[in-house]
Amino acid sequence: MVVMEQIYTVQPVQYNKGDAYHREVSSSRERILDSFEDALIREGERAATMDAVAAAADVSKGGLLYHFPSKEALVDGLAERLRTLAERDREAMTSAQDGAARYYVQTSVFEDSALDRALVSMARLAQQGHPTAKESLAEIQERWLDALEAQLGDRTTARAVKLLGDGLYYDAAFFASAGSGRTSRREIEKLLDVVDLIVAGRAAAGS
Repeated sequence: MVVMEQIYTVQPVQYNKGDAYHREVSSSRERILDSFEDALIREGERAATMDAVAAAADVSKGGLLYHFPSKEALVDGLAERLRTLAERDREAMTSAQDGAARYYVQTSVFEDSALDRALVSMARLAQQGHPTAKESLAEIQERWLDALEAQLGDRTTARAVKLLGDGLYYDAAFFASAGSGRTSRREIEKLLDVVDLIVAGRAAAGS
């Protein structure tokens, strides 16, 4: 689920802090990262100042600096969070009953999850050319592609499936608020039929 490194407005949705990630971790440090993500997503990097993040997280400036002594440290913390969430997703993909290809496309919908928000906020930083953000996104995309290739047996087929899922994610994350609407469950099922054809075609070619 790659995120475009261009400037778009993410659709306004309600952040669900009761998701699986936040049920496991709850601390001032995580609350600060939540506030940093929120500022990046809603208003961009310029609005994500140390003072604004501290105020939104309801911590003192000293409390913020205890966990993150600089804005660069905040970015590093966000990159660490993104890697953790992306690795969980990659593990789920490799063990999915329906296969990695179907899993990737099925989950390529923007649900305002912890992973979604970490991806979009990191993309906001990448838009400004931030090296840590660009490196983190590139690393995650490569790991997802590797996982698809491992199950499909071919890099080109893996890339075709990944691009299909990425396009679905772009539409859900960036364009729904512009009037295109979310992809329906029925439409996703039709896309999964296409995925099955791609996978079956690769299997036939390799036999």
